[in-house]
Amino acid sequence: MSRIDRSLGSAVQMTMRLIYPPRCLGCGGLVESDFGLCAACWSDTPFIGGVVCDGCGAPLPGGQRGETAHCDDCLRYPPVWARGRAAMMYAGQGRKLVMALKHGDRHDIAAPAADWMVEAAEPLIEAGMIVAAIPLHWRRRVKRGYNQSALLSRAIAKRLKRFDVIDQPDLLQRLKRTDSLEGKGREERHAILCDAISVTPRHIAKLQGRPVLIVDDVMTSGATFSAASIACIAAGAGSVSVLALARVGKAS
Repeated sequence: MSRIDRSLGSAVQMTMRLIYPPRCLGCGGLVESDFGLCAACWSDTPFIGGVVCDGCGAPLPGGQRGETAHCDDCLRYPPVWARGRAAMMYAGQGRKLVMALKHGDRHDIAAPAADWMVEAAEPLIEAGMIVAAIPLHWRRRVKRGYNQSALLSRAIAKRLKRFDVIDQPDLLQRLKRTDSLEGKGREERHAILCDAISVTPRHIAKLQGRPVLIVDDVMTSGATFSAASIACIAAGAGSVSVLALARVGKAS
């Protein structure tokens, strides 16, 4: 790109900022940079930091950042996948952002959310891994118009290009339309999702022996991630890790 082209590009960006100044993703107020949160919304967003469970990403008290630890639930019910992380808790502004992305057609949230998720997922990333999304049943996909998890997985894969990851949002397919999981217990959720997800046949060869990162918007009991992980492992994947934008807090 020539110096003239760069100058023209900068001028266009400055003009666009004057016409369409950056807005907070949460409240819509003015902010200094694109895809940002204002101070109030940032403080109300429960980002996960410090020591977390290596299995599900739940925050844990005490310890030192970077140490490997597991929550009581993961010790009692070891997850099917190898490791898991989440960027924030599903509460406060975190819940509002997820709901806006999922049901509010707010595709603009995917880019900053991917930045937060990549930071949380740093210990999980392996060279050459496949980045995949939790699939929607085709009827739900048509009704909603998009798969929010695929928006996240594609944005995450773009940020992990230096690791030669494979962007494959359609690696998995939803075989049957399941009932809503809202209000269901752990065992019921796992039963509903049993055999509901499989690897898309045309991608099975690509999957052999490769590590996989499965992406979703919310982790609750882990039932959806379990079904997807079982499908990948059964089809010949290497290690499977999971990554959520937000995770529901566990009962104490």
